[in-house]
Amino acid sequence: MRVTVTPDQIRTAFEAVKDDPSFDESRGLWERGQPPVEMIQAMCLRPEILRAFAGFGGAVYPGGLLERRVKELVIITASTDNECQFCTYSHVELVSMASILDAPLTLIAEPETLAPRERLAIEYTRAAMADSNRIPESLMALLKAEFSEPELVELTFLIGYINMLNLFNNCLQVSYNGEYALLATAAPAAS
Repeated sequence: MRVTVTPDQIRTAFEAVKDDPSFDESRGLWERGQPPVEMIQAMCLRPEILRAFAGFGGAVYPGGLLERRVKELVIITASTDNECQFCTYSHVELVSMASILDAPLTLIAEPETLAPRERLAIEYTRAAMADSNRIPESLMALLKAEFSEPELVELTFLIGYINMLNLFNNCLQVSYNGEYALLATAAPAAS
């Protein structure tokens, strides 16, 4: 990672937000005596950004209107296309651990087997990333047939949000190193 964060900076910033649902996985690491993942560590250098990140949790991820499968397909599609190692592999591991998606990288490469909402979310993600000023009206019509307008707003925000996080992680060379595998083990009992 291109920034250095001290254990004290992590402790101070993360302790203030760790109970927010946005940080469930990093809290699980924390409870096992491990630091949160690198993206969260980097944000600990600016606690205001870490708190803002938490603020989107209830509205977009993990909360929000859209089903988790759709969200994960959008996140993995954008992250793969943006070559964001952190987001791609952390979310591939999360969806596997939670039995949300099987073989998500194959699914986004060959989306024809997916439900219409899932296929359209992937297509919309790619269209927005290619040229957000030229989303075909035919695609918008299909989206409006499958998603309510509030869902479409959330989907669009999620696409922009994950692209911003991909850029953040790529610029700072934030890496995912399989930390979430530790979550498959029981957390130590509180003493």
